[in-house]
Amino acid sequence: MTKTVLITGASGNIGSKLRAHFSALGWSLRLLDVDSGGEPSIQQADLSVWDESWVRAFAGVDAVIHLAGRPSPRTSWAEVQQYNLDLCLNVYEAAARQGARRLVFASSNWTVAGQRFEDFPLTTDVEPRPVNAYGVSKLVGERLGRSYHDRWGLSVICFRIGYCQRGENRPGAHMGWGSWGQLMWLSDRDLCTAMERSVAAEGIGFAVLNLMSNNPGMRWDIATTERALGWTAQDGAAPELTPDIVDGEAAARQTRALQTQLDTLDQTRRW
Repeated sequence: MTKTVLITGASGNIGSKLRAHFSALGWSLRLLDVDSGGEPSIQQADLSVWDESWVRAFAGVDAVIHLAGRPSPRTSWAEVQQYNLDLCLNVYEAAARQGARRLVFASSNWTVAGQRFEDFPLTTDVEPRPVNAYGVSKLVGERLGRSYHDRWGLSVICFRIGYCQRGENRPGAHMGWGSWGQLMWLSDRDLCTAMERSVAAEGIGFAVLNLMSNNPGMRWDIATTERALGWTAQDGAAPELTPDIVDGEAAARQTRALQTQLDTLDQTRRW
């Protein structure tokens, strides 16, 4: 069945991959980005500033896939405030006011990055523990989704998206972030089919779901995602553990243990 989908951040890495996939399905696309990248089909718009010229594009769509924002974990608080918080609120508000059926929010595993050196399964109901401004902004985006569902009846799916690289997107030790990064690898095929199902799936009011490929040994729960969407991850790859990765992760664990001790000591002091 043909769908009408609006994509924010349409010229970016994930946006470009989804545009190609959805176009092949024959879906109607409305595309927004602060930088069109020279693509005539993309409407150039700064979504951090409310403007009816872009708000109208949200009218009556089957789904809004919200990818726009600063994507780097090194994003400053100043940029996060404008491009990940103000912008995100504007997108939710436009979707609700214009009668969009569903909003799919690109959240991130940086919401739980502080759980990296634990050993329990990472379901989406474990305590969030962002470690930077970017991760905090994604957690706020999820909570906005909960609020807009409760107050407006907007159907919202928040994907904690794994590691999907630009270009070839092959798994391996080159990815960075050690085994943690490799274990959250998300193939282009799994990304696109899950996003396709997020538009079409019925009976979802609000959900936060992990989205990565079926990588052997990973801690992330994707069984819940598969059940909710009627989707199955087709790809997966075991991490390549080079000596540098093993040594680096051992050092990182030692640093984390020391930081925990210092935090405990600070909590016993009186300010």
